[in-house]
Amino acid sequence: MTVPTQKMVLTINPGSTSTKVAVYRCNELIFLKNIKHTSEDLAKFENIIDQYAFRKEIILQELHDAHIDINGIDAIVGRGGLVKPIPSGVYEVNDRLLEDLKTGVQGQHASNLGGIIAHDLSILIKKAKAYIADPVVVDELDDVARITGHPLFERNSIFHALNQKAIARTHARAIGRKYEDLNLIVVHLGGGISVGAHRLGKVVDVNQALDGDGPFSPERTGTLPVGKLVDLCFSGKYKKEQVKKMIVGSGGFVAYLGTNSAFEVEQRSHAGDAEATRIQEAMAYQVSKEIGAMGAVLEGKIDAILLTGGIAYNHNFVDQIRKRVQHLGPVGVYPGEDEMKALAQNGLMVLNGELQPLVYE
Repeated sequence: MTVPTQKMVLTINPGSTSTKVAVYRCNELIFLKNIKHTSEDLAKFENIIDQYAFRKEIILQELHDAHIDINGIDAIVGRGGLVKPIPSGVYEVNDRLLEDLKTGVQGQHASNLGGIIAHDLSILIKKAKAYIADPVVVDELDDVARITGHPLFERNSIFHALNQKAIARTHARAIGRKYEDLNLIVVHLGGGISVGAHRLGKVVDVNQALDGDGPFSPERTGTLPVGKLVDLCFSGKYKKEQVKKMIVGSGGFVAYLGTNSAFEVEQRSHAGDAEATRIQEAMAYQVSKEIGAMGAVLEGKIDAILLTGGIAYNHNFVDQIRKRVQHLGPVGVYPGEDEMKALAQNGLMVLNGELQPLVYE
């Protein structure tokens, strides 16, 4: 991709206790800062939405201290939050999107602040427009993928859309193809694990990686035996909040091994810890099963299986998956995740005319 060197993109990724900020000139990273927020800093704000001015001022100060001329910025891309389910793409922040970010139509989360701060900065920086890109609520599911087995329950799409889409496009460029012409299975291996079936540029099926189905992960249970879960919920031993914490935050490696660090589990396994080995192998087994399921979704027409995220650095874990799924298609490994670069690439594609921003309605 050729982009004029003067084009600059500011990316903003707010987390619960930090705000990551980066500036890219073309594809070159020229500034990166992970701003930490103490509990004392945030305690004075009743709601997450109330933090945006505080975080915005810190961002401006950091850019000033780094001698970044904000007037040279051409686009500002914030991490998309829990807005309405939307197709994949880059969305210019309009009044409707701003309102849904502020109210948190699918929940309050720090990532909602990304678009809000980007919008505020775009008012300050006259030539820069504000965008969000591929939020976790990207929804391109086939209708059949929504059906669960009971009309009171419908599967919804919440997954690592930003990283999955970025890796899919990176792979397509690497092999000289268009993402929209490929059938891919993309596996994000992190604190949560999502396995997506990408059919010709759309994620037509994916496990709900936040608090739903799929493989267990370092801190999430994934799919559980439904009957046993119902019995536990009505046992009188646990409150609703405890069960939810058990499923997200205290499941997976945390429940079995007392840590959410996949690296620690890997090291324990190498040191001869049989239980660490057993649980790590079980996670690889479940990931492989989910890949097989997505292979069925794509009717066996698979151009590549792509493994990404922090756990993809674990060669042993990757090899366990590879031996189970390589008969389905070639396996590519793109370890780690770079959300800031992914946000910047989306902004650059818009600036270069490769991607048309969508309208949030």
